[in-house]
Amino acid sequence: MPLARRARGSRLAGSRVASTSVPRATAHSLRGAGRGALSSSHAQRLTRRRHSSEQIPPRPEPQADFRSGKLLQESAGGEAGDSQQAPRGGMGSKHRLCNREEVVIPCASDSDSESVDLQLSNLEDIKKGPSSLELTVLDSDISDIFGLPKESLTDSFRHLTHQGPLSETTVEKLIGSIQEFFNGELKSELEKLTFLRSLSSLSRTLPYDETTESFIHSYIADIVHILNMLVEEEPLHSLFSPVRQEVFVTITDLSYQHVHLLFGSEDRDDLFSLITKSIIALPSIKTLTQLQEVMPSGSYDSECLYRQTFQAFCEMLQSLVVKDPHLENLDTILKHMDPWLQSVKDHERERATTSMAQVLKCLSRHLDLKLPLRFQRLGHLVALMAILCGDPLKELAKEAAEGTHYLLHITLRLKYITQDKKNHQSLRRAMKKCQELLDLYSIKQFYNCPFKIAQVFEVFLNSNELCQFVMTTLDGLKNLKHPYTQQSAGELLITLVKYAESRFEKVPEIIGAICARLSLITHPRVRQQVINTVSLFLSRPKYTDTVISHLLCHPVPYDRCLAELWRTLEVELPSTTWILWRLMRKLQKCHNVPTQEKMAYVAVAVTDALYEVFVGNRLRAATFRLFPQLLMTLLVQIHHSIGLTMSDVAIPSGLYTEQEMPSKVSTITPLCFAIQATKALLFRTLCWQEFHIMEKNKGWTLLAGKASHLQGVSLLANALLEKNHLIAHKVIYLLVPLLNKGNDKHKLTSAGFFVELLQSPVARRLPSIYSVDRLKDWLQHGNNLFRILALRGLRYLVKHQKMREDIKKLLPTILDLLCETDEKIVLLAIQILLQLVRTIDFTTLTAMMRTLYSLFDDVRPDVQHFSMTLFGAAIKSVKYTDKKKVENQVLDSLIPLLLYSQDENDAVAEASRRVLTICSQFLKWRLPHEVYCKGPWYINPSEVGTICKFFGKKLTGKVNILAQTMMFSRNAKLPIRRAAVLCIGLFSKYVDHSKLRMKSTDWIEDDGEAEEQNMKGLV
Repeated sequence: MPLARRARGSRLAGSRVASTSVPRATAHSLRGAGRGALSSSHAQRLTRRRHSSEQIPPRPEPQADFRSGKLLQESAGGEAGDSQQAPRGGMGSKHRLCNREEVVIPCASDSDSESVDLQLSNLEDIKKGPSSLELTVLDSDISDIFGLPKESLTDSFRHLTHQGPLSETTVEKLIGSIQEFFNGELKSELEKLTFLRSLSSLSRTLPYDETTESFIHSYIADIVHILNMLVEEEPLHSLFSPVRQEVFVTITDLSYQHVHLLFGSEDRDDLFSLITKSIIALPSIKTLTQLQEVMPSGSYDSECLYRQTFQAFCEMLQSLVVKDPHLENLDTILKHMDPWLQSVKDHERERATTSMAQVLKCLSRHLDLKLPLRFQRLGHLVALMAILCGDPLKELAKEAAEGTHYLLHITLRLKYITQDKKNHQSLRRAMKKCQELLDLYSIKQFYNCPFKIAQVFEVFLNSNELCQFVMTTLDGLKNLKHPYTQQSAGELLITLVKYAESRFEKVPEIIGAICARLSLITHPRVRQQVINTVSLFLSRPKYTDTVISHLLCHPVPYDRCLAELWRTLEVELPSTTWILWRLMRKLQKCHNVPTQEKMAYVAVAVTDALYEVFVGNRLRAATFRLFPQLLMTLLVQIHHSIGLTMSDVAIPSGLYTEQEMPSKVSTITPLCFAIQATKALLFRTLCWQEFHIMEKNKGWTLLAGKASHLQGVSLLANALLEKNHLIAHKVIYLLVPLLNKGNDKHKLTSAGFFVELLQSPVARRLPSIYSVDRLKDWLQHGNNLFRILALRGLRYLVKHQKMREDIKKLLPTILDLLCETDEKIVLLAIQILLQLVRTIDFTTLTAMMRTLYSLFDDVRPDVQHFSMTLFGAAIKSVKYTDKKKVENQVLDSLIPLLLYSQDENDAVAEASRRVLTICSQFLKWRLPHEVYCKGPWYINPSEVGTICKFFGKKLTGKVNILAQTMMFSRNAKLPIRRAAVLCIGLFSKYVDHSKLRMKSTDWIEDDGEAEEQNMKGLV
């Protein structure tokens, strides 16, 4: 098909080739279509000995030190004079492929491994262009970024053999041939190779032929499609055809002419992925050789063909950055090489590493940094190369080391370009630190210790790149096949986090990744390194709350891995208290909110975390220091957890699977976590005696009971006060500011513990505002529990003479409490009054005696007992001058006391007899000894007669004894009724019946006769 004449004359072609294009070798050396042979006299081999032809002799391998300017030589690098000219002409494919001793790398010579110069005075001047970043020179002595001379592309490829432009007729034939292939099918190997070589040859005319340019750009989609089909047709398990190699060479040729078949669209991206897989995923050389021996169907030597194909692939990758040396292309290459760099198969990882090292080497020589810089994966790449430097395969590690060397070149230039012009001193400090680290290690140590690589690169990575580095390193922990890789990743991780300090931003993502991978790490040392990484984040105040919050967002009880993490935290001593305190504060905040329908999940999670921390005992010093706060916080959590199940906890959605939830709800409760954490706390703080007391007295059961919780708290407080008074003293001071904080459950538990500690001598040192005044407020509280606690506290404080005056001011309130229905309140009030009775003024004393008299017939035996006891104490405390004023009260109490001496409750009966004695002494009477007989009166009627005769004579005209006795004849207790009936008949002898009638008290006489008849019936 005739083609239109080119708009540009052939006169311009020669100059355009010389000035703007990257010349290719003539076609006839490798292709029948006219490709020129590559000169090897100034070339550098692409790969090491294992990727070179067997005909290449091994060479010495000098070590490199890029700090001192020594050269980093390739392990199988050759000299120019050692190679022979590649055969040309009509040599067959077999000879062309297998007899080529080396493949030219069109990017660098053997001497391009100059040192990295970190002196800012040697930084390269970056010339400003219309599209480049405008830079301000840091100082007058800044001239270079590198000591590397930046040579032109033309000079780099001066060793290539040049050939004149193709004739118009030849170009038209090539286009026609290619179009025929577009319309047909490429079935045979010859057709495929012809198409590829024709396309490659045609690409050389792009710089000067507009028709070729128009044709290729119009058919790029078709070219990509055909290349895709050609690669797909090649088997992945064997290599018997040079088609792959020709595909790589064709893409390389087009890349040199700025025709990118691997960038720009989804189809091209798929092609890139496919061709990468087609070479990297091939079996190892050993397998390919064995396969050829088993299946000798190919016409090529598999090992030789593989080396040539792999070399062509590496050259293709380099061509992507030579003609367009921007970081965007490196980002794309890394995306496709990434899975292979992390492959579990050694030969795949080795190929990917070799390829990447060569790309980095090439890019470091031709890097052109202009805005916008779209390379966003620097941290990821640094981590990958650092991990590979620690690979168990020595050859692979060497490749990675060289790649890392050139990556440092790239990083330095990148950071210089992107630095903040106002903050150039930070770059100076980074450069200085990097130089010091490099001076510290020899090059061999640097390569053999990946964590030292982390130290060097860390100073240049920003927060986002640091996160990439960490996440990539964590991915290396999943490599179960190579424990050594896990060890390298662990060292990298702990080193980076240690030296980067507080420059991380995506800490939750990092912690999440660590928790997800912890179960995959089998090596104990690596597991501890990862846990230490979490510890480092925890010890940074900036991240503590973030890390704790993330760790708490896991199902409880924690699995084996997370429990191990909490138990084996490695934190420096100054940070232990901070971490434990922040963890405790998480729980305390849950107690400060009003009582809700459901408990916050974080409260349960923190409790379980505290238990694991106590069991691990790594934060022992902090546990002792924060023991008072921890103990009270856990006791409050126990109070909140009483009666709850996991159904009563606000569990975040998705935390448990549907299968886990029923079993968790039925088997665990928030209370069990709180109890076990409290036990662990006592055990780890050496409170063994207190622990034993709680066990012996069923203290844990008391704590877990809704009605008995305060009893359990009191038991523990008294045990602590008895066995460890120093800690108890610390707790009392701690509780002072906490008593009015939090919700009612928080206040109740704190108050219960505080009140028991008021028994301590330290309590008298407390200002009244924190002791008596606080208890006074509780006396007015609507909750009886607070009033009970207040009375218990007053009972303890009243023992201290200094506090009695303040407590006496509360007597009116305490006296009112004698009429309460709650027995505990009445008894506590009586106990307080017993200690104050000698100091009470006469008016208050008489009022109290009247109230106590009314309690003699209380149905509560203890109230009866102690009211009588207090009444007797009150009589004793009456001053001589006031005796006449209370004599009537004493006389009125005699008959009730006499009758209650027959009570079925021995304590009440004994108290009655004792108080009767006090009354008789007050009245200066001498009671008959029959009063003190403990037997029932109805057994010995004569004794009753003696007693009634005594009291009848003494009380006649003073007390209406018959009326008093008749009131007790209706008492609920049989012994009291029986005694009253006996006395009624006997007392009637000492009563004037006419006076009873005159006073309209006939009912007494009538009831008395009826009771007498009843008594006779009983007898």
